[in-house]
Amino acid sequence: MIGNRRQTGVAMIALGVLLAVFFSGGRGVQRVDAVPKESYEGLETFTNILSIIQKNYVDEVQTKQLIEGAINGMLSSLDPHSAYLTPDLYKELQVDTKGSFGGLGIEITSRNGVLTVVSPIEDTPAYRAGVKAGDQIMKIEGEFTKDMTLVDAVKKMRGPKETKVTLTLKRENVPELFDVTLTREIIKIQSVKSKMLEKGYGYVRVTQFQERTDDDLERALKTLDKEAGGLQGLVLDLRNDPGGLLTQAVKVSDLFLDSGLIVYTDGRLENQKQKYFAHKPGTWADFPMVVLVNGGSASASEIVAGALQDHKRALVLGTQTFGKGSVQTILPLDDNSALRLTTARYFTPSGRSIQATGIVPDIVMDQTAVLAKNDKGGALLREANLPRHLGGAKSKEKEGKDGESSPGGQPPPEGVPANIKEGDLGADPQLDHALELLKSWQVFKTFVARREG
Repeated sequence: MIGNRRQTGVAMIALGVLLAVFFSGGRGVQRVDAVPKESYEGLETFTNILSIIQKNYVDEVQTKQLIEGAINGMLSSLDPHSAYLTPDLYKELQVDTKGSFGGLGIEITSRNGVLTVVSPIEDTPAYRAGVKAGDQIMKIEGEFTKDMTLVDAVKKMRGPKETKVTLTLKRENVPELFDVTLTREIIKIQSVKSKMLEKGYGYVRVTQFQERTDDDLERALKTLDKEAGGLQGLVLDLRNDPGGLLTQAVKVSDLFLDSGLIVYTDGRLENQKQKYFAHKPGTWADFPMVVLVNGGSASASEIVAGALQDHKRALVLGTQTFGKGSVQTILPLDDNSALRLTTARYFTPSGRSIQATGIVPDIVMDQTAVLAKNDKGGALLREANLPRHLGGAKSKEKEGKDGESSPGGQPPPEGVPANIKEGDLGADPQLDHALELLKSWQVFKTFVARREG
């Protein structure tokens, strides 16, 4: 009898904890609806299983551990981008968007349950140690990573500055696993890099969309414009840019568009139907543009490419983008944790859904025949290849209102052969062709002006 009472008590506590999760006052929750009967039945099954585990499992387990595992499993069953963020992970996310954090300088994704390197960030421990895009992380500090969640992997790889962590990697065409020991550093991401390609023609690369990206980009444009004595053309490089903040994608697009819709989102709720518009003040519209993209361009970078393409403000050159067109809204909870939940899809100004489709360039150009072979063979990972990926949506009438969400997203970049150095003229075929197009446009413009004169 006492055992039965104890089991019932555990079940009631678990039910209370779970209901607290469902009904707690996260800032993103506006009201509490009545819970359907089938939900209560499911909760009863859950509490029964919880009490059985606590009574019979080989080791004693904490209720909190089981509840967090259940929440993680529930969210991971939805799509690859929804997740539960513990207080520590939520804090790390907030640090990430500011562009400075402690770790190895490596972006990862999960493919078929295997942690896979998206790309090492330039001038970081991972980059200097020779970690490459496509490397599979088989172990972290000797612990196998099979089916390890991304948030758990990130937590294990981050740590205090000057501490070491060993990764066991598997690389294509390398028969044996090998270890790489890295020393953690404070990682500061420079989201905007710029230089002059030739007199009058500028180059700007956006590596990630962070809180200050629009300000950094505007400063870069002013510097290039002054150096050129007036820009005659610009290459905006969004290759292997995994995205970031939706609001920053809007602000970056707004720098090059003087009016019209930039992007809109559509979800089940009215507050998930949002529109973002361009404004004329501060617009850079006096020169032609080419935007470079590839299979590693995702989320926020796809918003920018799609907006500039739809408004015919720029030619888009490269290969089809990743196709990460869903919006993840961060919903804080009362215990300083949060949910990262997929709440909507976003669409280009003409109504094209980006989700699982991506942006198709105006000029499709692979870097090499090797990359072309990879594309046709399906070796490159894109949103549509991810397990439980959110399906795309048909084009719809544009509707909604202003608001803020964060799409996030960590897609992998396309593999780049060693003889190609992206961003270097003469060693980057896509960049070379982009410059040729800009110069040809200038020649054509001069020719037309003479004819009309």
